[in-house]
Amino acid sequence: MQKKAGTIVMGTIGHDVHNIGNVIIQHALTRAGYSVVPLGVAVSHDEFIKAAIETAADAILISSLSGMAEISCRGMREKCIEAGIGDILLYVGGNLVIGKRAWADVETEFKAMGFARVAPPGAKVEQVVQWLAEDLKVGVAGR
Repeated sequence: MQKKAGTIVMGTIGHDVHNIGNVIIQHALTRAGYSVVPLGVAVSHDEFIKAAIETAADAILISSLSGMAEISCRGMREKCIEAGIGDILLYVGGNLVIGKRAWADVETEFKAMGFARVAPPGAKVEQVVQWLAEDLKVGVAGR
């Protein structure tokens, strides 16, 4: 039996109902050896956090295609801290803001909110898998 690389909770946040990207990422993560907990669409902060606690997740991956993540993701790190999982790895990706803005500014904003990785629209799934391997030290002794 293959040892799992880690447990990942994922879904779209707020009122976002776009799920195709999540399904693709879920399959890639499963193939890479991760245990994936798919929460589906329109997931609240509390639902992400509850699932992460219940599954002892290593990371929460949030996606948004609606452009409302800038609003929907605010306070996520603070709620994780309040729930006792303040050091959980947070990723966000997709079409995160409305309007045209320099990606560097968008990335800086989300990192200031406590997200370790911020994937732009059109990011390659392989990039997310690579980031998780690096951040979770998959393949390193003791992991």
